[in-house]
Amino acid sequence: MNAKRVIIDCDPGIDDALALMLALASPELDILGITVVCGNVPAAKGAENALKVLDWMGRTDIPVYLGEEKPLARDYTDAMDTHGLDGLGESGFPSVTAARPKTGAVSFLTETLKTTDQVSIIALGPLTNIARVISCAPDCLQGLDEFVSMGGCYKSHGNCSPVAEYNYWCDPHAAKVVYEAFAGLPQLKGKRIHMVGLDVTRKIVLTPSLLWYMQSINPSMGSRIAAITRFYMDFHWKQEGIIGCVINDPLAVAYFIDRRLCSGLSCYTTIETEGICMGQSVSDTMDFWKKPHNSFILTQTDAFGFIKFFLQRVIHAQESQMESVLPQIMEPDPACDFQERGGFL
Repeated sequence: MNAKRVIIDCDPGIDDALALMLALASPELDILGITVVCGNVPAAKGAENALKVLDWMGRTDIPVYLGEEKPLARDYTDAMDTHGLDGLGESGFPSVTAARPKTGAVSFLTETLKTTDQVSIIALGPLTNIARVISCAPDCLQGLDEFVSMGGCYKSHGNCSPVAEYNYWCDPHAAKVVYEAFAGLPQLKGKRIHMVGLDVTRKIVLTPSLLWYMQSINPSMGSRIAAITRFYMDFHWKQEGIIGCVINDPLAVAYFIDRRLCSGLSCYTTIETEGICMGQSVSDTMDFWKKPHNSFILTQTDAFGFIKFFLQRVIHAQESQMESVLPQIMEPDPACDFQERGGFL
């Protein structure tokens, strides 16, 4: 298999940890490194969590790089109320000593893009590291293949303000730099940010029934996932009245691997940096501004298909078993019936 070369830029974070598990279990990806940015937790804590996941998956050979420790312009606000003081649901897993994080995430990103052909980036957190790369070495972006960003929202409400998703709200100036670069830099001409926003990720809910199923068929991995998501489930119940937890980031990884899982539309997008709409992703789907399309906004997802995809890879669930069991514990979303709607839009 010709695996795609990728760098995963993230802020682990419970759902980042699940996304890393999925990426590491997917032979379609050749993960060159993991770069960490301040977001859900401070960068140093996020790097420790990335190492824990690598250790669980037997892949401590993949380097982890510490990145930016504060947003470009605004004060840093973490999300430890959502993810726990350790960023992994206060699960208490010990630190990894066999491997340690390296410094210089921005340098690693820059040099890898300069020297390696066809490198893609899956960005699961605030875009501060990526904005620094754009500001310091825009020429290296010639080597960028694809860019997927979990962030933003199109028609959905926000998760940290009425209109803003956390990653773009945490560092709106960085998100704006990245989106404007895709609209204007000649090195990125014709390329678009694949925006995996709350419109689709809110469809991906890890329920207690699914968690029980995971633990039943793979006690070791299922127990780890249960340990890190219990806090997350409590938060979602108190905050949003959801029985379960929305796991945003794994969908970005799954979509990168299999584009059939989501559909969407192309348009120009920018990010608001000030006022009560700070962090809002503004998508000009009606082409009012007549600007170059810099984004592909995901609007629909096959949630049932994603859950099968995740369980098969991370939990090693069998296709035949899932076909009979999952309909009992998960109702497919009729609004996301891809066969009826003809797949991609």
